[in-house]
Amino acid sequence: YKGDFKFDKMLMGPNNGNGILGGLLGQAARKLTKENIELMKVTGNGILYLAENAAHILVINLDNDELCIESENLLGFDEQLKYEVRFIGVGAISQKGLATSCLKGTGRVIIKAQGNPIVLESPCVVDPDAVVAWTGDRDPRIKTDVSWKTFIGQTSGESYQLDFNWSGATVIVQPCERYGNSLTILD
Repeated sequence: YKGDFKFDKMLMGPNNGNGILGGLLGQAARKLTKENIELMKVTGNGILYLAENAAHILVINLDNDELCIESENLLGFDEQLKYEVRFIGVGAISQKGLATSCLKGTGRVIIKAQGNPIVLESPCVVDPDAVVAWTGDRDPRIKTDVSWKTFIGQTSGESYQLDFNWSGATVIVQPCERYGNSLTILD
């Protein structure tokens, strides 16, 4: 950094103006949903540079909007944004989890991705293990491609996708899945 900054670990996380009880409830929700990320508060003036393990970094400016993001892809956000954990219920089909982190309001969100991220406009369909974030207050539907091969263990690994079937959302994906590797043959 350049300037004068102070770094403090947040013991309970953001309380969104709800006091100690709000902080405790938020911490409990993050632990239960596995969206539990360590949070640090940075205050000061100057220029602050953030990075982690050579990840690609994006800075998203929210203007009274909502961004849902996988906690492992969240690097930082402005304090005035409201932070919450939301149940989306698709974790049974991927390594993604049953919940996601959501930020609402006006401010900056710093996102990290494995590889150069791809930004898509909805409607689109994406791999649940590669999704990083999406805008808007709606959640994707589950789209399935199940055949007889699924039942004998010979799937492509792409039997389930997230379907952003409305217009107006921005969907960010990374060119790296969370677990496993496979080769794709295009026909």
